[in-house]
Amino acid sequence: MGTVGNSTDGVAGERRQLINVAYRLLGSVTEAEDAVQDAYARWYGLPRSRQEEIRSPGAWLTTVTCRICLDLLGSARARRERYVGVWLPEPLPDRAEWDQAGGAGPADPADQIVLDESVSMAFLVVLESMTPAERVAFVLHDVFRYPFAEIADVLGRTPAACKQLAASARRRAGAARAPVPATGRADVVRHVKEAWESKDIAALVGVLDPAAVMTADGGGMVGAALRPIEGGARIALYMVAIADKAPGLELLERTVGGVPGLVAQRDGVVMTVAAFDVSDGRVTRIWAVRNPEKLRPWAGS
Repeated sequence: MGTVGNSTDGVAGERRQLINVAYRLLGSVTEAEDAVQDAYARWYGLPRSRQEEIRSPGAWLTTVTCRICLDLLGSARARRERYVGVWLPEPLPDRAEWDQAGGAGPADPADQIVLDESVSMAFLVVLESMTPAERVAFVLHDVFRYPFAEIADVLGRTPAACKQLAASARRRAGAARAPVPATGRADVVRHVKEAWESKDIAALVGVLDPAAVMTADGGGMVGAALRPIEGGARIALYMVAIADKAPGLELLERTVGGVPGLVAQRDGVVMTVAAFDVSDGRVTRIWAVRNPEKLRPWAGS
């Protein structure tokens, strides 16, 4: 990274990049914002003389933010064990899309996050399978193109060790990175929407892979299946049962984490955000986020 001026504007201008890095490391908009706020608090807590010694405040802030995220990832396993049901990353809306649709649009800081394949639910779920050090090395190098020399400073390891961590993470991520054209995804998601709205079990089974898996995250705050539902036929029956119990629910085709997804809302309030993984024209994975705390970016500010 190049040298950043020590002016307040120069330091503040790093926030967008830091939010983008932290979200991919943590899978949570709220936690990412907290981590970045903590990093800035540490910066502004430094004596002026110390600030002036730091050649690149941007690099300093990135290192501190990543170390905070690393600590959070290290403690996340214990927190996830106490979580009710399955923990899923927070899905991201597309602000421009919501504004165009006449909605209130998501609130800052979610609108600062660049939507690309590295924020898709499929990708974030794979990141969850990595060790904290693997995740940091992989995200910083493969997504943001930081050199291993800088990553070594974050992790407190040698550049060679960081390179090995990224390679190990890359092997885990390999299967999840085969892109499906957006138009193909959108068509499949539209078929799911239409079949779900008409409660057509046969049509749902037709668009779901026989080995599909559906995972829901209610966080113990709203009703949701506590374990993944496996098999296209079982998922179809479950979806139709949900439709029967939820009159007045409106389904909208919306971008979720940069790829086509569905949003279910009642009386203008978002109740569920569903992300999909698609292969060979069929849905292989459904992730349904229902925890209201994770849907804050989808509400009006």
